[in-house]
Amino acid sequence: MSMTYDANAPAIEPRPNPPLSDSIMEMFSLKGRVAIVCGSASGIGLAVCEAFAEAGADVAMWYNSNDAAIARAAELAKRYGVRAKAYKVGVTAYEPVHKAVADVVADFGKLDIFVANAGAGMPGGILEQSVDDWHKIVNINYHGVFYCAKAAGEVFKKQGKGNLIITSSMSAHIVNVPVDQPCYNSTKAAVTHLGKSLAREWREFARVNIVSPGFVKTDMGAAPQVLSEAYRMSVMGRQADPRELKGAYLYLASDASTYATGTDLIIDGGYSLP
Repeated sequence: MSMTYDANAPAIEPRPNPPLSDSIMEMFSLKGRVAIVCGSASGIGLAVCEAFAEAGADVAMWYNSNDAAIARAAELAKRYGVRAKAYKVGVTAYEPVHKAVADVVADFGKLDIFVANAGAGMPGGILEQSVDDWHKIVNINYHGVFYCAKAAGEVFKKQGKGNLIITSSMSAHIVNVPVDQPCYNSTKAAVTHLGKSLAREWREFARVNIVSPGFVKTDMGAAPQVLSEAYRMSVMGRQADPRELKGAYLYLASDASTYATGTDLIIDGGYSLP
């Protein structure tokens, strides 16, 4: 299809650039902002909470079953002089998510950043898994992100600003070996595309970005044969420490990334290089 230029078409006026500091350290500051982080009792979620709190943000730490989040919220508040509170929230139904977002806004006064980080995996091909197992993973990894995005998006639109960060996976881009996990892979591909689609849909009031980690040393763990393949395939030859992801989430949450939306940061130690 050929494209023609219409000289009589009205000129498109650019939107104004956001006010920015000349200091890169100030651009990375989250002072005065409020963030919700799902799955924040340990692993990537906890590392993100630590990064945000150190950067000055008040943090609402959502957890499903690990009550350690309560003590960790108190620790972050004391260490960094911010407000931090733990909320027990399951993400597999919309109403609890919607209520919890409203509770955070009531407690903190607003919502600037939402990190949709809850996730689960289950190895096995579709001929091995039950239909119930399939739905369980889909409900957490895909529907859970949808519920969080919808509830947070309502607040962002009302405020006229907001920032959604979705934790996806390198598995959105590759077919993992040696263990088959089509359900996990496809749900991560789905939330990656959801994030890109929301970046377009919410263009007037919010930014939406994705972080796609590779193998990270967390409580979820990986079977020995999977780790062996991870070491072989990764350019780095190892798993990541969750702290190695702090910078990516802080970048996307802060004014250092005000021109980034619909971005998918793949941080996998080079595992998925062609």
